[in-house]
Amino acid sequence: MNKVQVLDCTLRDGGYCNNWDFGLQNARTITHSLVEANVEIIECGFLTQLSAGPDLDSTKFATFQEVSRIIPEERNGKLFVAMINFGEYDIEDIPEHQEGFIDGVRVAFHKKNMHQALDLCQKIMSKGYLVFVQPMVSLSYSDEEFISLIKSVNEFNPYAFYIVDSFGMMKAKDLIRLFYMIEHNLNESVWIGFHSHNNMQLAYSNAQALVNIQTNRDIIIDSSIMGMGRGAGNLNTELFVDFLNENLSKDYIITPLLYVIDKILTAFYERNYWGYSLPNYISALHNAHPNYAGYLDLKKTLTFEDMNEIFNMMHDEDKKSSYDKNYIEDLYLKYQEKDRVLIERLNDFKEQVYGKRVLIVASGRTSVTEKDKVMSYAGQPDVVTVSVNKDFNASVTDYIFISNLRRFRDISADERKKSIVTSNISATGVFLQVRYKDLLNSHDLVKDNAALMLIKFLISQGVQKILLAGLDGYYVNEDQAYSNQMINSYFEYEIAKKKNAGVTDVLKELHSSVDIQFITTPKYITLG
Repeated sequence: MNKVQVLDCTLRDGGYCNNWDFGLQNARTITHSLVEANVEIIECGFLTQLSAGPDLDSTKFATFQEVSRIIPEERNGKLFVAMINFGEYDIEDIPEHQEGFIDGVRVAFHKKNMHQALDLCQKIMSKGYLVFVQPMVSLSYSDEEFISLIKSVNEFNPYAFYIVDSFGMMKAKDLIRLFYMIEHNLNESVWIGFHSHNNMQLAYSNAQALVNIQTNRDIIIDSSIMGMGRGAGNLNTELFVDFLNENLSKDYIITPLLYVIDKILTAFYERNYWGYSLPNYISALHNAHPNYAGYLDLKKTLTFEDMNEIFNMMHDEDKKSSYDKNYIEDLYLKYQEKDRVLIERLNDFKEQVYGKRVLIVASGRTSVTEKDKVMSYAGQPDVVTVSVNKDFNASVTDYIFISNLRRFRDISADERKKSIVTSNISATGVFLQVRYKDLLNSHDLVKDNAALMLIKFLISQGVQKILLAGLDGYYVNEDQAYSNQMINSYFEYEIAKKKNAGVTDVLKELHSSVDIQFITTPKYITLG
C-alpha cells in the first residue's frame, strides 16, 4: 500500500493573498500548529533575492538563515521546506545544509527553463538539501516531453517529482494519465507529488482520486489551511486530512488547524477574499495564468462573456502561461476598440451644449449626500446635465454617458434614447455612439475611467465649463463608496490610492483645456 503525506503550503501559496505579510508571530503560530496537527511537510515560504530586503513579518526570505526564525525548536520529525522560483536565487549564495536550516527546497520552473532548472536542482542537492522538482503547468508538456523530463530527473534522483496544476484546470483523467506516466518511468525511490489549484473546484476530488489509485508509490499532496491561495485558492488542508483520517487511517489532528483559521486566517480572508469566482474559472477554462483574470476583473467594465472573448484572443501559448501585464492590456484595449460609431446627432449635441455649462454627475456617494446642491445646479437653464454610467435623476438628466459594458445592460429602453455610449459597447437605440479609443488617457490604472472619458469628449465638442458632482475617487471601504449599491467595487487600499492619484493627474491635465469646478466635496481627489 502506498504512503501518503501532506505538504502544507499556507505560508507560501497563501502569501499571494496578503503579500506574504503574515507577521512573525502568526507565521510561528502556523508552523507550530501544523506540527501539532501531524502534517508531515511544512512549506515556510519563498526564498528569493528579488525582495527589497529583510522583513521579519514576511514569508518571503532573502536568506536560508531567515527561514529558521519561524521553524519550531521541536520539529517532531516533520520536514520544513521553502520554494525557489527558477531565476530568483543564485546557487552561489545557497549555503551548505546545516542543523536549524530548512530540510528541503522546492524548485518551480516553466518548461522553457527546464534544463537550467534541473541543473539547479542537482546543485542544491549537492549542498545537502532534499529537492522537490516542480514543473509548473504540467499539462503544457506533451507526453514525449514529460517522459523526457522524468528521465532527466532519474539521473539525479531527487526527493520528489511533482504534477503541478498551476491554473486549476486539470481533470481527474488528466491527473491519472500523468500519474501513470510517472509511475512507469520515475525511479521508485522518488516521491510523486501533486500541487493543485481550485479554479474549477476540482482540487479536493482530484486529490481523492489520486490517493485512491492502487499503487505502491509514495505520494505527497499539497494543500493549504482554509484553501488560502491566489485566486480560487488551493486544496483545503483541514478537509483533506479529515478525508485521510477516515479513509487511510491517518492520525492528523484537526483542532490546531481550526485554531489557525479562527485566530489568523479569517482576518486575512475578510480583507482579501480567495475562493471560487467566474474570472478564475474562465482563466482555467483557457489554461491561462490566473493573473490575467484578476487584471480583467479589476477593470469592472466587462461582462463575463466579454472576458471570455478576450481569453479567446490569446493565441500565444508562452504568453498565456506566464503573466505579462502589457500583453493583457493590449488585448483589453484591442477588444474595447471596436469601431462602432453613431454620430448623426453629434451636431444636435453640440448645439445643445453650446455656450452652456455641463454638469457631470458621477456615481460617488456625494451625489446622494449632497443631492440638494446637485439638483440646484441641474435645474438652471444654462446647465446641461450628463450622468455617468447610470441615470442620476430622470427629471433633470439630459444625457447618460456609458462606457461600461455591464452598466449598459442595466438601463431601460427610454434611458438608451438619451445615452451617449462608447464604441466598445454593442448598442442599439442610443442617442450617440463615439469612438472609445479617442477618449482614453495615458495613465494606466484609469486609462478608461468613464468620467475622464466624458470630460475628454466634452472638450472635443467645444464645452468651456464643466461642473463635477459625485466624482469622489475610489473608496477602500465599499460600504461608503457608491450611490448605487449594485455597482459597489472593492479596491485594495494601495490600488485605490494609485487610481485616485491617476484621476487627479489626468484631471489636472484636462483642466488646462477646460474650466473644471467641483460642486460636491470629493473625498480622495483634487484639482490641485
